[in-house]
Amino acid sequence: MVVRLVAATLRRYHPQAWLPQRVPNRRLATQVKHDPSKLRNMALVAHIDSGKTTLTESVLLQSHYLSSAGSVDTGSTTTDFLPAERERGITIQSASIPVRWKNWTFNLIDTPGHADFGMEVESASRVVDGAVVLIDTVEGVEAQTKGVWRQLDRYDVHSRILFLNKLDRAGASFRSSMLSVLANRLHPRPMAITLPIASFNPQDYTRAEPGIQGLVDLVNWEVWKYDAEGKPAVHALPRTVEELENTELFPPSHPIVPHLLPARVTLLDNLAQVSENLFDVLLNLPEDPSSYLSVQSADILPHLRSATLRNDVLPVLCGSAFKHIGTELLMNYVGELLPSPVDIESNQKALAANAPLRMLAWKVGWDKRKGWMTFVRVYSGTLKSQSAVLNASRNQKEKVSKLLLLYAAEAEEVDSLPFGSVGAVLGLKYTRTGNTLVSVAGSSNALSLRDIVPPPPLMSVSVIPHSHADLEPVEDALNALARTDPSVRVETQEGQLLVHGLGALHLEIVESRLREEWKVNFEFGRRRVSFRECLGSGDISAVGNDWQTEIGGHPVQIKLDLAVTSLEGEEQGDPLWDGNIVLDADGEPVPPGELHANGNDALAHIAKGISSTLSSSPNTTLALSRLRIQLNGFDYPKEVHPSVLAGASAAILRNIVRAAGQGDLMEPYIRLKISVDEGSVGRVVEDLGEHGGEVLDLDATAEEETEPFVGGDAYLPPQWMSPSTGKAAKGTSSRMKRTILAVAPLSQMLDYSTRLRALSGGHGLFQMENHGFRRVSSQRTTDILRELGRM
Repeated sequence: MVVRLVAATLRRYHPQAWLPQRVPNRRLATQVKHDPSKLRNMALVAHIDSGKTTLTESVLLQSHYLSSAGSVDTGSTTTDFLPAERERGITIQSASIPVRWKNWTFNLIDTPGHADFGMEVESASRVVDGAVVLIDTVEGVEAQTKGVWRQLDRYDVHSRILFLNKLDRAGASFRSSMLSVLANRLHPRPMAITLPIASFNPQDYTRAEPGIQGLVDLVNWEVWKYDAEGKPAVHALPRTVEELENTELFPPSHPIVPHLLPARVTLLDNLAQVSENLFDVLLNLPEDPSSYLSVQSADILPHLRSATLRNDVLPVLCGSAFKHIGTELLMNYVGELLPSPVDIESNQKALAANAPLRMLAWKVGWDKRKGWMTFVRVYSGTLKSQSAVLNASRNQKEKVSKLLLLYAAEAEEVDSLPFGSVGAVLGLKYTRTGNTLVSVAGSSNALSLRDIVPPPPLMSVSVIPHSHADLEPVEDALNALARTDPSVRVETQEGQLLVHGLGALHLEIVESRLREEWKVNFEFGRRRVSFRECLGSGDISAVGNDWQTEIGGHPVQIKLDLAVTSLEGEEQGDPLWDGNIVLDADGEPVPPGELHANGNDALAHIAKGISSTLSSSPNTTLALSRLRIQLNGFDYPKEVHPSVLAGASAAILRNIVRAAGQGDLMEPYIRLKISVDEGSVGRVVEDLGEHGGEVLDLDATAEEETEPFVGGDAYLPPQWMSPSTGKAAKGTSSRMKRTILAVAPLSQMLDYSTRLRALSGGHGLFQMENHGFRRVSSQRTTDILRELGRM
């Protein structure tokens, strides 16, 4: 009933009201199954505007969950349900939806493509077993394609399928997209599983007509012909060369027919290079050229799956999500090739029905009616509603009230979540993203699962409540928002509220969500980037390791020995400590206070105090970075609660930093790829120089300095297979485009979209990605301090 009322309200107040209501077919909606080998926990990841959400809609339509697909342009998609997502036409938060396809259950997570919402991809990458990576075939591999690829690498998500999307658009190219995969070193063995048929009319190839009307499945040896509504007719291809050359599935002289046999031969030969058993099968085939066509899919798929699980090959499929072409084939291969939780879990005891419960909270959400919703992935045992669990990361007991399967914005209550499942839990009060939850009975032997590390903030803004009465509601709303999005950090400096985020768009969405979801009254101040301060070079040997305070009128003395130095050269800091390193007396890493298994442990309180000082330098109020802090020992009265150590560690570290004096400042840099017309290059390069930028290369064909993978073994179809990029399409204005690679300070690029539009006459395009922090000059230090009001 609540869902109907919400839907009615949306239709009344939103411009999408004229759209026909799409009815979810709940009869076919997924229930959690108890056969984990049929589960596929997978994410859709890509650069922004590559078609992830459109593909999700197509999947939901083909699986009969929806009766009609929504559109990003009209704001009617299932997984983009936030008002800001519908208004802007972009994905802001990841959305999980279970999909039933044949005898498989896909827990599909649609993720954002914009770098400002990288935390959503980070958390999704942590809990999926495989991923479908989309590439816009007009653009090829883009900046955030490589960004999400690295995130998957970081969380050991080795099994991936590449989907070359938007082949219906002018300028799309299957071949160029495959070459960009090799040039950007995504994988050395991309393996074409399907080939596009731009048209069944050979004349369209000579006229360079863009489009896609069919697909060839090289494994199952079938042709898929699609009608105008995206509905396929599947036909088996002939199994001999003579029959293939004279088949009636293609008009006479269709250019793709001579390439089908070489494509299948290359597929099988390349797969045999990583599968000895398949190599033996091919070795025993007769010399007849038709022999490779006689190999059945049942003899290929097991080897292809094993190679995919080992990351020996990268299966490549193609199509157009907008036209629903290739969606069903993609779903088939997701089921056939991507791993199940059983394939990933190395501990066979975790698969037992009576195994102790162990799960990870990978996302926390807030709903006005349901309250806090904690998204979990079950790694062992079975979670049941109305049960008690222990948060092993915080050493706190939690009560589970309800369990839900989430269909984006809608929910379905279930009694249990078995091994391998992804679902949502209601009732958890203390759990945060990255926390491990276990059964209370087996908690003594529980080990925390690998945590989820938020990306470092790059930009901040002050938050100004309208009145004193608005201060507490604004603070509560900010803290609630930071719980749902750990990449948002909130702090108070000199009485001023500051919120830190991953970029300008991220902060815009924070502002929008505070107004629309929490209804609080405030204004945002001027945006500024998040600078860092390094340790100064002053003498700190005279700083004492004693700290005194009073508790209950009695003096308390605490000794705490901290050795503080700067990180050397290219030494990398710990992302959990925002680029610093904190070690115990044995030289082992110390986790931040909130990540300790026992929150009342003395070391946890010391870590909290260190975090407090590192977040705000006594010299500049900036966050400190590139410090190495080693705790060599501590002593405090045993009758005193260990929480007093937080104040001691914060004060002693603050004294050390103050004695060292102000160190070098660092500011975040971004890497830019700018595409402009020939006549605009000079103006753009000059503007970069005036704003502290550095040009790395002109007319770069690859963004990486490393050598591309050599694609000698991969099947690369001819360029004309995507007609609008063939010979007839050459000689267009695209050859007049110049590409500029550069790095620049983020602080100077906040308005670059507007500047580039003016410099290029509206024809310039650019991509940017985080390029880390750099130390600044003394003059720039003076400018930053003046900007911060410290001079």
